[in-house]
Amino acid sequence: MKDWIKAARLRTLPLSLSGIIMGAFIAKWRLYGEGGIWDWRIFALALVVTLLYQILSNYANDYGDGIKGTDAKRATEAEARAVASGKITAKQMGNAVILFSVLSFIATVALLYVAFIPNYMNEFYIFIGLGILSILAAIGYTVGKKPYGYMGLGDIFVFIFFGLVSVCGSYFLFTKSFSWDMLLPGTAIGMMSMAVLNLNNMRDIESDKQSGKNSFALRIGFKNAMIYEMILLQLPLILILLFLGVNGFFQTQNYKVFIVMILMIPLMKIRRKIMAVKNPRELDPFLKQVGIMTFMIAALTAAGLNLFG
Repeated sequence: MKDWIKAARLRTLPLSLSGIIMGAFIAKWRLYGEGGIWDWRIFALALVVTLLYQILSNYANDYGDGIKGTDAKRATEAEARAVASGKITAKQMGNAVILFSVLSFIATVALLYVAFIPNYMNEFYIFIGLGILSILAAIGYTVGKKPYGYMGLGDIFVFIFFGLVSVCGSYFLFTKSFSWDMLLPGTAIGMMSMAVLNLNNMRDIESDKQSGKNSFALRIGFKNAMIYEMILLQLPLILILLFLGVNGFFQTQNYKVFIVMILMIPLMKIRRKIMAVKNPRELDPFLKQVGIMTFMIAALTAAGLNLFG
């Protein structure tokens, strides 16, 4: 059991929760302002779904990189992978991927049933399609003949599914509507998620080069990937500030709503420390730190709107 828990990579779970928290609690703030009802069951099921997706993704990545021999090049790194190390066989991990695919789909159907049945049948079927795409995206990062993670497309998929789909989709589950301003927090969470993936790919840049995994970081080189990382870590708080601005909080002078901006200081410190790194393997601790910062951006934005907005 210990090996399975480690393979689930629990330190990545706050990242997956961030988009749901952001979308759900912006919806709560907006619904309460309009006299609407916020259904806690949708939030609880959405958390279950996103956790299952994240574990599925981590198991699929472990399986895909393990059978391709990619993780074998990473024997000296801090986080040894289960299949590559032999702690879990490829067959066992493959079965786990199938199991969590089924569990993810069942949980998705349950979530969408509560959110949309019986009055929103078209939306129910559209989101079933999105759920299937999310499951396929979780598996397809490293599994298959042409995994998109090996073609440098991981960043795009992470942006779409961890950012836009997670934030805007969860918002829609509650409100049954789409608001263009939701693209701002969706993009913010998406970019923070990309920052975590890019750090991971920068850390593994040498081993990925040996194994033929052409991540985006490898394609553009370590120096350019570092510049890219700084951009990804710089823009999200600006986007959240814009979101609060377009919703009128500059005019109200209700500054407590801007509590999320206190994260400028720790994010600045993290950026400086990352920029000082010369050995890619030294980037590993920052994955957890940036993941926590992503969660805090979502949590403090939600708290500011619902407590002071």
